[in-house]
Amino acid sequence: MIPKLLNQLGLALRAGKLLSGDENVLKAVRSGSAKLVFVAHDASDNAKKKYRDKCRSYQVLHTEELSREQLSVSIGKEDRVVLAVTDPGFAKMMMKCLEQPAEVENIE
Repeated sequence: MIPKLLNQLGLALRAGKLLSGDENVLKAVRSGSAKLVFVAHDASDNAKKKYRDKCRSYQVLHTEELSREQLSVSIGKEDRVVLAVTDPGFAKMMMKCLEQPAEVENIE
């Protein structure tokens, strides 16, 4: 479901419902406009802790499911570590993608 999620991030950006960058995302979390925050799993430990704590404090969903490269490619901007979805509909759709297991499992 990751490719579908990456496409949804791009759609949210084009719809003006996605923020990127440390200050923009923090402001959205504090104001309550962030509905879902993506933090790259390969971000620094300090960055992950900061967003984990902020999101917990302000009761905002967050995930560390995607890599820095996946976040960057999905929105066409380099070196993105954190994104915030500001639309509840997009956030719900993206959470469904994160919760659903892949239809085909890897064979080892």
